[in-house]
Formats: sequence, C-alpha cells, structure tokens
Amino acid sequence: MSHKKPELTFKYIFNYAYNPVYVNGAQGGFSPRGEMVINFYLERQPLPETISHEITLEGAIGREISVEPKDLTSSMVRYIDSGVVMNYENAKVFHSWMGEKLREVEELHKARTEFEQSQTGGRA
Repeated sequence: MSHKKPELTFKYIFNYAYNPVYVNGAQGGFSPRGEMVINFYLERQPLPETISHEITLEGAIGREISVEPKDLTSSMVRYIDSGVVMNYENAKVFHSWMGEKLREVEELHKARTEFEQSQTGGRA
C-alpha cells in the first residue's frame, strides 16, 4: 500500500506585460491595517528638464548656458516603479524564503572561491 503524501502543483501564469525591473533599494513600513508596504526604487542621477545652448556664428550648437532644474547636480532621483503589500504572515514566509536564497548564493560563492583557490594552488 502506497503512503504517498498529498501534493499540489502550482502553474505560473504571467501577465502579458510582465517585465522584471532592476532595483537597488526599497522604502516602506506598515499600513494602518498592519500590512507591510515595500516600495522598490532605482536610485540614479536626475535628468534635466531642459538644457539651453548658445548658437555659434556658424549656426552650430555652442556652449551650455543653463540647465533646469537648477539643483540638478546636487540631487538624486529614487524612481519607484513597483511595490508590494503583504500581511504579517506572508512577510514572515517571504523573509524565510529570501534567507534561504541568500544562503544558497553564499554557498555557491564559497564553492566557487574554494575551487578557484584550488586551481591556483592557494595563490591570490
């Protein structure tokens, strides 16, 4: 008699517009309902709204004379394209899953480093 455990298979369906994006930071906290809100951003230098140049006597574009906004060189942009909201229980599961994935990549990195050192005889 087979004592096979019950199982469930999840099939993944992707929205046609699915497009993973690179992020290098997150901002968030908890909503009034106690749900975790995480907004992912890409941090980058801002782009100008306008740049004005002189026109030379020959009719060519000359030196830059003004840029808007004025604080362009002293500011940064945190472009937020996506975010997630999850309850406490799901946040704990996500935290555990992320921890497992980080341990996996650390083990891969450790194995790669050990392999490379074995190939060079321990020389750096």
